[in-house]
Amino acid sequence: MRKAEIIGAIVFALFSIYLMWKSGEVASWDTAGRFSNLWFNEYGEPETGFWPFALSVIMFICCIWIGVNWWRRTSPPSRSTDIFLDRFGINMLITVVGGVVAFVALSSIISMYFAMTLFLIYYIGILGRNRWVTTLSVALGAPVVTFLFFEWQMRIVLPKGYAEPVFLPLYDIFLNTGAS
Repeated sequence: MRKAEIIGAIVFALFSIYLMWKSGEVASWDTAGRFSNLWFNEYGEPETGFWPFALSVIMFICCIWIGVNWWRRTSPPSRSTDIFLDRFGINMLITVVGGVVAFVALSSIISMYFAMTLFLIYYIGILGRNRWVTTLSVALGAPVVTFLFFEWQMRIVLPKGYAEPVFLPLYDIFLNTGAS
């Protein structure tokens, strides 16, 4: 477990550095030969690379924190001498990966948001055995927050599949696009 924790932190730290670098590639030079504002346009709206860079920085800080806890041996995995995956862990990994595969497969058919709702009910309610109030609160709230973040704030359209007609009125209300 100890080795797995630090290897995971290093791999994710390297991935976050890569994402920070890639998100900086969207910056451009303006007509006066100066580097344009990487984060916000002239209207004060975030540019394309802002959110990926910000989220990558947060991920990198979390990886550093994991590394510090590993070094100080303050987290349970950093003190563990157990093997990384026992029989229960392998079964749970297969169960979760199966749910993720179903989520990805359904996202283009019934929409990312409805697939997310089903996956969260499966993961939190069935696998996690949490209370149904908690399960349904998260399973219904997370897709709404995700919709507002991606479709409204970032203007990134996620797959809708056959459920697209459900979202057209929401575009009219939230995005003022006049979608028909």
